[in-house]
Formats: sequence, structure tokens, C-alpha cells
Amino acid sequence: MPGSLFTDTRPRRRRRGAALTLVFAGVLATGAATGAFGGELTERGTAPPGTPDGGTARDAPGGAAHRTDDAKGGPAPRHGRQTGAGEKDSADALVSRSGDRWSAAYSAREYAGLKRTLDGSYVGVGVSVRQAGGGPGRGPGPAVEVDRVQRGSPAERAGIRPGDRLRSVDGTRTTGMPVTDVVALLRGSGPGSRSGAAAEPGTRVRLHLTRVSAGGPDGRADGTTEERHVTLRRTRLDTETVSVDRLRADVTRIKVSSFTKGSGDRVRDAVREKVPGGSGILLDLRGNSGGLVREAVTAASAFLDGGLVATYDDNGTQRALYARRDGGDAARPVVVLVDGGTMSAAELLAGALQDRSRAVVVGSRTFGKGSVQVPRRQDDGSVAELTVGHYTTPSGRDVEGEGLTPDLAVDPAAEATERATKVLSGLGPRS
Repeated sequence: MPGSLFTDTRPRRRRRGAALTLVFAGVLATGAATGAFGGELTERGTAPPGTPDGGTARDAPGGAAHRTDDAKGGPAPRHGRQTGAGEKDSADALVSRSGDRWSAAYSAREYAGLKRTLDGSYVGVGVSVRQAGGGPGRGPGPAVEVDRVQRGSPAERAGIRPGDRLRSVDGTRTTGMPVTDVVALLRGSGPGSRSGAAAEPGTRVRLHLTRVSAGGPDGRADGTTEERHVTLRRTRLDTETVSVDRLRADVTRIKVSSFTKGSGDRVRDAVREKVPGGSGILLDLRGNSGGLVREAVTAASAFLDGGLVATYDDNGTQRALYARRDGGDAARPVVVLVDGGTMSAAELLAGALQDRSRAVVVGSRTFGKGSVQVPRRQDDGSVAELTVGHYTTPSGRDVEGEGLTPDLAVDPAAEATERATKVLSGLGPRS
């Protein structure tokens, strides 16, 4: 029974249509691709349009989140938004009647794209972006900065690097813009796009970037700003949701940008195969807006040997989610990094490790998205998502609207990694 989201969520009730897969997503991309959405519908959560504004954007769906180029996603669906005559009239009507702040209406096309995003692919150019402060020569903040460049992507081939400032996308100035809106522009799902869907592979996007030149004699920035205008063709890319790097001999960082299909197993593989003996783990969930809860539970199983991860309410029926009992590393020291962009399934994971005294949580208060939505397909093919309940951490904390308070609050965020590393170095293995 452990290890399966469905066998661990008891009791179960049959629903109309197909089985339901539980999803806690953040600001997920909509309409990422065309095609019919077959199979099961999903329970999930969404953040309201344009929130959160800060944090790191990641390349992914649930990558989704408020953080990334092509990434995490794109703006959340708007309540009652009409994308075309008859495309989602039924869903819009149901959402409008609900008065639910987390509700969302999708056309069949948009929902198909959402599923593709959760499966771990998106159409974009391969950059993750984040908000950065202003400064001399950088214009009024917050600026938008390239955080990561995906290997083999159009952005990498064009020579775009982390730290480049993204000034505009197709002529739209990005400085001061919420990362969600920048993501939408990069994906081609900004204002004026057809049905709010992402652009097709092969479409062009023009970027204006600046880079502070490292032209000094010691290789440091000399203050000279290089201007670049590049035109890229969007392509379909697989989301890189889990990355691993060594910060020090005794500190290995596992960065999880979102919980799409396979993310949980990638975290488990990283813990087992890429973290050397004697190294602690810095689990970086900053800017992670959530995704598939079963993947977050699988990730929790990398650090826990069984036991409760979370409970959630489904229209009055209490269900529980458990970590696998199959040899998770329950001894190695762990510090979890969080921020205001840590949402939903990422909050579920951080809260479980914190409540189970398995990790020290460092950073700033998380977003506070703990509600569960159930999608309902309408006769016209549209899909309406309505809240059915909320999840709580193992100790019974309700995350919705409150978020998680870190064990060590760190401000400014730029110091979080350094402080987390110091904390991790001071922790010993659990007995």
C-alpha cells in the first residue's frame, strides 16, 4: 500500500467519469499545446492571476509556477474569462456561480495544454527567470534576470547566460513586470494570444537583454553594459525539474523547480546516487509552485522511511498521504530552502519534513496555498475547477492563507543560501 497515492488515500469514493489524480499546482501554464485530453481528470490547485510576483521562475509546468520562462508557467486562468464563443461557456458559468477564489475555467484546448505541462514538457526557448533588484546602471527595479538556461535549448545556442537581464520580450518592457507575465510573454501566451494558449513550436520571439561585462583585469565586472537583441524560435522542451550541484564538499544542493511527472523519482535517485557520503542535503524549493502531489509524496519518501506526509479534506471525507517504506534516507542532515514562491505541493513537502523533525527550514514565509480543486468536465468540453477542501501537515497545520514559517527566517533572500549552508554544516547525521 505505501508508495501509491491512490492506495494511501482512504477512504475512496467513486466519481463520475475517470479516476481522479490529486494535484496541488501553483500558477500552471494553460494551453501549452493542442490536442485532446484523454484519460483521467485531475484534482489540483491554482494560484490567483498574477501571484505571487516574486521568486524564481522555472522552466516548467507546474513548471508551473510563477517562476520561469517557459516554465513554471504562465498566468493562471482568469475567473469567467471568455476565450472564444462557446469554448468554455459552461465552465465559466459554473465558476462564476461558485464564488470560489481558487476556481478556474478552461477550454478543452487549455486543459489539454495543462496536462501536457504536468507531464513535463512545454513550448518555449529554455530560460528560467527571476526577479532581481535594481541598482546602478540597472534601471528601476525589480528587473527580470535569467536564472537558468536549459541545455540544448534555443537560448543556450544563442549564448544567453544566467545573470543576463531581460529587458523586453517582443517589444514589451519587462522591468517591474510580475514574473508570471514575463513567463506568459516568453511562452507566447500573453495578451492577444489565441485562446490564451502558448505559441506553437517554430514561432519566433525577440528578446532584448543586457549583460554587465567582465572586462576588468581581474575578470570582475567593469560596469560596461552590453546590449543584445536576439530572435529565437520556440521549440518543445522537456522540463528539467530537478538539478544537483555541489556547493561544498559537505553540502549538496538538490533544486526542485516543480513537481511534474517523474520529479519525485528524480529526487529519490539524486539522494541515492548523486549525494556523496558525508554530504548533507540542501533541498531548494524556492520558487517551486507545486504540481502533482503524488510526486511531492514520492520526494518525501527520499527522506522518510514511511509515515504520514499530509492529510486532506475531500468534501468532508478525510484522507491521508504516506511516505513509502522502502529505505528512504532518514539519517542524512537536510535543510530546506523556501520563499514566498514556495507553493502548494512544495509547501506540503516542506511542511512534512519540518513537522517530522526531518529537516530545518530556512528562508521566508511560504505562499500559503493549501486548497484542493476538483476538475469537472462540462458538456461543451470545457473544464471547471472548484475547491473541495484543504490539506494539513502531519501536525495538523492548515497551510491555506498562512503559509509555513521557516525555522530560521532569512532576509534578504540573497543571503538564504549562505545561511542555509552554515546551518547544514552544523547538523550531524540523525541516529
